[in-house]
Amino acid sequence: MKYVAPAMVVLVFGAACCVRAQDVVTLLSPGSFQPPIVQLIPNSESTTGHKIKAAFRAGGAIKQMVVRGDVFDVIIPQPPYTEALASGNIVAVSATPLASVALGAAVRKGAPKPDLSTPEAVKRTLLDAKSISYPEEAGATVARQLHAVVEKLGIAAQLESKMKPASNGPAALALVAKGEAEIGVTFLSGMNQPGVELAGAFPSELAPPVEFVGFAGAHAKDPAAAKAVLDYLSSPEATAVYKTHGMQAGR
Repeated sequence: MKYVAPAMVVLVFGAACCVRAQDVVTLLSPGSFQPPIVQLIPNSESTTGHKIKAAFRAGGAIKQMVVRGDVFDVIIPQPPYTEALASGNIVAVSATPLASVALGAAVRKGAPKPDLSTPEAVKRTLLDAKSISYPEEAGATVARQLHAVVEKLGIAAQLESKMKPASNGPAALALVAKGEAEIGVTFLSGMNQPGVELAGAFPSELAPPVEFVGFAGAHAKDPAAAKAVLDYLSSPEATAVYKTHGMQAGR
C-alpha cells in the first residue's frame, strides 16, 4: 500500500472542505416570496448540489440593493425591472419566470368573509370595513398595489382613517388575528398565518397578479451554479410548491 504523508492528507482534506464551504449560492428575494423559497431550499440544495444562503427584503429595498451593486448570485427583484436592468447588475438574458401571486384579503378566523368577487364588491367591502391592515415597509409591493386599488375605486379619502400600516405581511395579519383590524391585505402567498382565514383574492382587473422573475446576478461568483438554482426554482417540483402557497406557475 502506498504511503501518504500525514501532512499531505491534511492538505488534501482541507482543500476539499474549503471547496465545499465556498459552494454557496446567495439569493435575494422579496419577503412575499419567502414561504415557498424557504420550503424549496432543502430540495434545491440536494438536487443542484449548491447550498443556498437566502436574504429577504421589501421589494423597494431589493431594487436599491441591485442598483447600487450589492453582490448576489440569484436575485428576484420587484417589477418593473427597468432600473435593475439598466444598472447592469443583473443578467437580462437569465430572466426566469417563477410564479405569480394575487393580492388578497384575510379576516379573523371564524369571522364572516366579505365579498371580493368584483371591483364594485371590493369597493363596498373596503368602505364597510372598520379597519384595514397591510404591510407598509419601505417599497412594499403590497402597499403599492393596495394604494393603486383604492385610487382606482376613488375611495382613498374615505379609507384614510381606517388604514392600519404594519411592518410586514405577518404583522398585518397578526393585527387581524388579535381583532385589532377587521381585514388584512397582503399577497395570497402570505396568508398562512395563525388566527386568520383567507377571504379571497382581489379581481385581476383591479389588482393584476404580480409576477416573480429570477435573474442571475451580473457579478455572480459561479454563473453556472446560479443558473442551476434558477432552473430548479422554475421546475415542475417548485411549481407544485408555489401552488400550495396560493401562487400560479410563472410559465
